[in-house]
Amino acid sequence: MNTNTLLIELGTEELPPKALKKLATAFFDSITEQLSSASLNYGEAKWFATPRRLAVLVKDLEQQQADKVVEKRGPAVNVAFDAEGNATKAAQGWARSNGITVEQADRLTTDKGEWLLHKATQKGRSVTDLIESIVKTAVTKLPIPKPMRWGSSRIQFIRPVHTLTMMYGEEVIAGEVLGIQSDNQLQGHRFHFDGNIELQSADEYEATLNKAYVIADYEIRRNKIVTEVNAAANALNATALLDDELVDEVTSINEWPSVLVGSFDEDFLQVPAEPLIYSMKDHQKYFPAVGTDGELLAKFIFVTNIESKEPEQVVKGNEKVIRPRLADAEFFFKTDKKQSLESRLTSLENVLFQKQLGTLKAKSERIADLSKHIAGLLNENCDNAYRAGLLSKTDLMSDMVLEFPQVQGTMGKYYAQNDGEVEAVAQALEDQYRPRFAGDTLPEGVIGASVAIADKIDTLVGIFGINQAPKGDKDPFALRRAAIGLIRIIIEKQLSLDITDLLSVSISSYGDKLSNANTAEDVIDFIMGRFRAYYQEQGISVDVIQAVLANKPTAPLDFDQRVKAVSFFRTLDEAQALAAANKRVGNILAKFEGELFSEFNVELATEPAEIALAKVYSDLNTELAPLFANKEYQQALTKLASLRAPVDEFFDNVMVMADDEAVKTNRLTLLSQLRASFFNVADISLLQ
Repeated sequence: MNTNTLLIELGTEELPPKALKKLATAFFDSITEQLSSASLNYGEAKWFATPRRLAVLVKDLEQQQADKVVEKRGPAVNVAFDAEGNATKAAQGWARSNGITVEQADRLTTDKGEWLLHKATQKGRSVTDLIESIVKTAVTKLPIPKPMRWGSSRIQFIRPVHTLTMMYGEEVIAGEVLGIQSDNQLQGHRFHFDGNIELQSADEYEATLNKAYVIADYEIRRNKIVTEVNAAANALNATALLDDELVDEVTSINEWPSVLVGSFDEDFLQVPAEPLIYSMKDHQKYFPAVGTDGELLAKFIFVTNIESKEPEQVVKGNEKVIRPRLADAEFFFKTDKKQSLESRLTSLENVLFQKQLGTLKAKSERIADLSKHIAGLLNENCDNAYRAGLLSKTDLMSDMVLEFPQVQGTMGKYYAQNDGEVEAVAQALEDQYRPRFAGDTLPEGVIGASVAIADKIDTLVGIFGINQAPKGDKDPFALRRAAIGLIRIIIEKQLSLDITDLLSVSISSYGDKLSNANTAEDVIDFIMGRFRAYYQEQGISVDVIQAVLANKPTAPLDFDQRVKAVSFFRTLDEAQALAAANKRVGNILAKFEGELFSEFNVELATEPAEIALAKVYSDLNTELAPLFANKEYQQALTKLASLRAPVDEFFDNVMVMADDEAVKTNRLTLLSQLRASFFNVADISLLQ
């Protein structure tokens, strides 16, 4: 079958840069999925995206669907013919609908009977017949939250559409999408190319656009930007601050990227680097540069969409634009330093944390009290923890943070240092928001960890306490992130803290503001739910996590020790048999309606296997007690693994449900104690 290259391109006004990649991949996925569903085979397929186009190129696409035989079953033979063998109306009507006579029908015989059958050949449709519908469907499925109209048309899309190109090889496929007729005209670069450029063949798409100063391939354009930005940084003996999100956004803004370097007054470097960096990256889409010492340089690297004959003029223009931005940051910093953080406490009374839970001032006081409690548990300076908690939200009232919300906490640290606060307190003001996202760093110091934990606990308790738990994907107070952060801090910084204790202190600090009587239980269940996600990211199997969750340990570090112990136990040869035995014991005990003995009675034991298991377990218990007391779970489970042989022997040779009630109860008591020893760590019956 003949094949050729298919090109589909929508030429538009500038598309939203942060949405461009998502739009392009969604367009690509829909078109290729529809081609596959239409049984059209093809070779390599790829997507293209620039600020003013979405495109899909499919190579070696079959020209036409293969013909296929469609079987249409008719009425059963005993219904299709009367007693004299004449065709009934049902048979005649079915035959007419298929364009045949009853006599021309085939027969389908199965073990359930015989039916009339018509085998029709359905001719395959050509690509040119199918593409218009495929593109229209792909357009309607694009993730467009706010479509717009333009001109007098009622057609809606994310941006006005100017061109539509649907070509198969050298042939333009006729059709209309979004009110635009397909042709072979492509938009060139807005500034470097006058008007549109004519495409002769779908295979020449990239080369043709390149002549019109457009790099259509998103990844090629992105790699060019990264390579040239890094080269510019190397020339400065510096490192460019590249992050994927900003690189993607810059790639989505430019069709013909050109990298240049600008400078700003070194006096601005007296301002903390963070707001300067955010100003350059967020407002101007520049890449800041840091020297070999990690300090910010008075340089910035930027990408422009034109290849200027006078690049120095472009540089001057950008330097002129960035100066007032940096001057604002400098002004905010100097102004903010005139007022201490402590003096801003009263202004927090005018800002609500949540209308039912009070102000940020009240939240700060609760955080301070809980931070002090946590620091005491960790043998840290309680006064410093209280001070850090009290000042934790004061920088939110500074001009700098109001302008650059991303530097909250960070500016608190700088202002605290300016005020002469203890360094541990200053650092804690920055640490309180960590980790901000998955993989982010944790608080540096224990005081900072105390405040971060207190802040997260306070938010969880407050929001659950007024019955506003997250629902579905709606989590306005970022409680899931808070819970994961809480788990990470306690486990990864090896802090011996019990969530139950922290919740008790936090709930008390709210007084009568909480309406949910089950706040503590609800928060614990919510945090327990986050353990699964936390450990699955580390490759821990779900059954291990579930085994520990069954025990519901509320101290995260203890939870972690159990998970590691069970993960190790799961690798032992004895694990599977003992897990099955524990499950069997659990099922037997669940059906037992009597009351177990307080201890196993050796005098009631009659079977050798029963006596042997009791003896081994009794001796083992002496060794297990200190291990459980010291939370040495891995060693405890390793010792318990030695019970496999006597347990197997017991089940092979002992009738647990003996006729004698006392003997039966005694044997169940032994099994219950055995199971309880494992359950001191986890419910290993859940292991698979």
